[in-house]
Amino acid sequence: YFPAPELLLNIWFAALPTTPAKGKKRGRPPKGEGKEKTEAEESAKKAKRTLNRFNGMSVEEVMARKLPDVITHNLDMLIIGINPGLLSAYKGRHYPNPGNHFWKCLYLSGLTEEQLNHMHDQTLPERYGIGFTNMVERTTPGSKDLSNKEIREGGHQLLEKLQKYRPLIAVFNGKCIYETFCKEIFGVKAKNLEFGLQPYKVPETETVCYLMPSSSPRCAQFPRAQDKVHFFIKLKELRDQMKGVVRTQEIQETNYTFDLTVAKEDAKRLAIKEEQHDPGYEETCAHGSHQNSLDQVSDNRWTMQPFADQIPDIRCSNSN
Repeated sequence: YFPAPELLLNIWFAALPTTPAKGKKRGRPPKGEGKEKTEAEESAKKAKRTLNRFNGMSVEEVMARKLPDVITHNLDMLIIGINPGLLSAYKGRHYPNPGNHFWKCLYLSGLTEEQLNHMHDQTLPERYGIGFTNMVERTTPGSKDLSNKEIREGGHQLLEKLQKYRPLIAVFNGKCIYETFCKEIFGVKAKNLEFGLQPYKVPETETVCYLMPSSSPRCAQFPRAQDKVHFFIKLKELRDQMKGVVRTQEIQETNYTFDLTVAKEDAKRLAIKEEQHDPGYEETCAHGSHQNSLDQVSDNRWTMQPFADQIPDIRCSNSN
């Protein structure tokens, strides 16, 4: 039995490939179309993460916020940042980024008796004589978003603030901040700046200037907390010296060792999160090469060199 020719013709037409729908092209998508789609998806994901990060607030809404100073008269030291980052403005606290080394170094240096965090910033003036301010008030995702004009004007606003409140020590948290302040206020273009006590006092005051590396984890020259603790220790020594505090003879300098394995186990036990970089946090120090101030020893530990070997003498004569 053979089917009729008409039936065979119908079967043949049914087996032919269907014509693509109008407006759609067969074959591979045009070059770049897939990339555009991927970029759009990434942008959508990034926007969603931002909304989650700031509890539904947009970046523009967070940038409209300002971070209040924590300041009063006759502080021992005033910590000066460049400007508020997004997380600081959102929380209304100073140095809230968990990856920032400020609060950790403050405790390890002995400037505070216990480990504190950004939620304690309002208590520091009364408890420890420490206050907070910024050179520029405007909130931005990063310091690179500030104009040179803003930073220069911020230097003069900072001068007025220092002359009004007269802290014992003006502590510049980052080399870039002091470079601008030095040029605008002292008329000196700083070259080869050394960290520590600076040779100039704030005009019309007895306030001295102290420069330390940025506490941001993105500071290229000193990327780890233990690289910066020394400068906090020297800051404490400077404060004590200026206030006439005499060290107890019973206290002796000790070389401490650090067991990384034990520290990791403690971190897991205490559920301490690993420090993360915050892309929205201000990058106040982005130059210089990393200088390792730690000596490796054979039993997988590190130990600090004596202060005299690893830290230059920051004391200098002041002709003012």
